[in-house]
Amino acid sequence: MRDLLVAARTEESDTAREQTKAEQDVDQVRKRAARDQQRLDSGAVTSPKDLENLQREIASLSRRQSDLEDVVLEIMERRESAQERAAELARRTDSVQARIDDAVGRRDAALAEIDAETAAVTKERQVVAASVPADLIKLYDKLREQQGGVGAARLYQRRCEGCRLELNITELNEIRQAPADAVVRCENCRRILVRTPESGL
Repeated sequence: MRDLLVAARTEESDTAREQTKAEQDVDQVRKRAARDQQRLDSGAVTSPKDLENLQREIASLSRRQSDLEDVVLEIMERRESAQERAAELARRTDSVQARIDDAVGRRDAALAEIDAETAAVTKERQVVAASVPADLIKLYDKLREQQGGVGAARLYQRRCEGCRLELNITELNEIRQAPADAVVRCENCRRILVRTPESGL
């Protein structure tokens, strides 16, 4: 749209120059016709042939002036059309830019909110991680890297929420018998399973 606006403004500028030039041409013809008419009216030209030539030139200049004035009107119409087009495109460009500015503002606000939330979660993780054995953190980070950012998943109603697969009875029995502080893992995706009262054990 900006290219269209530039083109419309260029056309507006070009037609403005063209109009100025055409108006100057009309003015020159008008002045010359006025001088010739003044000579004719003054009585300074007495030769019948010169008078005839002068009258012919005045008539020719009158036709030329009329033609040039038609050209000026045509240019003025084109200029007015270019101005209207440029004004409409400018309004549309401003409207689009306003929507872009609004979207950028909302994006920046969302990013700031995400950054603040990330900082809070990172701080919280550091506090929690300090109470978790180093080898378990190491295993979790390794699994998280392998599993697209999720190293542990909740065991919910006998289903691993990491891979969404239901554990078979043998796996469930092994998990039931494991001590509460034991690290248990999903046989399918190998993520660490987090047991809760809703695990279905």
